[in-house]
Amino acid sequence: MTSKHVHLPQIKVPATYMRGGTSKGVFFKLTDLPLAAQVAGSIRDSLLLRVIGSPDPYGKQTDGMGGATSSTSKTVIVSKSTQANHDVDYLFGQVAIDKPFVDWSGNCGNLSAAVGSFAINNGLVDRSRIPANGIAVVRIWQKNIGKTIVAHVPITNGEVQETGGFELDGVTFPAAEVCVEFIDPADGSALMFPTGNLVDDLSVPTDVVASGVLKATMINAGIPTVFINANDVGYSGAELQEDINSDATALAMFETIRAHAAVKMGLITDISQAANRQHTPKVAMVAAPLDYTSSSGKAIVKADIDLNVRALSMGKLHHAMMGTAAVAIGTAAAIPGTLVSQAAGNMNCESVLFGHPSGTLKVGAQASLVQRQWQVNKAVMSRSARILMEGWVRVPAESIAL
Repeated sequence: MTSKHVHLPQIKVPATYMRGGTSKGVFFKLTDLPLAAQVAGSIRDSLLLRVIGSPDPYGKQTDGMGGATSSTSKTVIVSKSTQANHDVDYLFGQVAIDKPFVDWSGNCGNLSAAVGSFAINNGLVDRSRIPANGIAVVRIWQKNIGKTIVAHVPITNGEVQETGGFELDGVTFPAAEVCVEFIDPADGSALMFPTGNLVDDLSVPTDVVASGVLKATMINAGIPTVFINANDVGYSGAELQEDINSDATALAMFETIRAHAAVKMGLITDISQAANRQHTPKVAMVAAPLDYTSSSGKAIVKADIDLNVRALSMGKLHHAMMGTAAVAIGTAAAIPGTLVSQAAGNMNCESVLFGHPSGTLKVGAQASLVQRQWQVNKAVMSRSARILMEGWVRVPAESIAL
């Protein structure tokens, strides 16, 4: 007698689909997740993978909420904070597109801008801290990296204001401005410059550069990032996505650089481990200001910017700039001698305006030298956030073994 397979129904999980900065993702209240997924582990990862639609060998995430790019394959879990003087805890999961893998090793700076709004809308912030009109200051504990983020969320008539005139390059429509402060963004468990140097000679295979050595600034601020000079690897620093992402050889080169930097920074012990740590470190190339036309057709004039930066995320050139990488850019720019500061003309100032593929972005940082070690007090940037859809996501129960 042949047994029939029992098909379990889909489960419904309350969720909100939000844009934050130049990213978007699926947001959950921790207590809304199935009980088995409220703790870290394989069941939680399986749930988030199925929600987003990964792994997808077609690279489209058609059967999920993901948008088939690193900027749109993201998940967020928010809960009442367990930390003193914080409103909420925020956990970020970067979902791989073609692999069954969720990377919990870093933060998403762009989605950080949406966490405060989500928290207020979902009753996670005490009503006494929300003005009838004005700015609600939401104190966020970023659990992935153990750092504080402060989001300044505009409030109108007691509700989160999402519409407004603030324009952010990389986002089509204007919205309300959300100022985000990243407090002491350097990795507290390591030096800001893990090698102790502002610029290192990074050993790489000779098929990357003939000499086998690249100048690199490796920094833990916002997110672990390795900066290289664009012209050292044959680029101008004014490239758009298709210039890099259509070139498999170039992508492989940047991944090789990233993997060798990860070892040098102490994030992994062997090159082979880089494949399971895709989210960090980031690799970015810097260059002095150049005129170029952004992906939207906007003319960027070199006289208006301090430097050009092009950064890769999850193996592809980002369409704009990751928020956490912007923190790293602002921090490195504030420290004379780094490759970022050199590209900006060693201006020694507390804010920098840089060009990226979609336009420009301004980020500020306060850095100081304390006992011969560089420290950064905070980095600040403006983003925007908006709810795109709210309700439930549905996931086949059998796919997550609940």
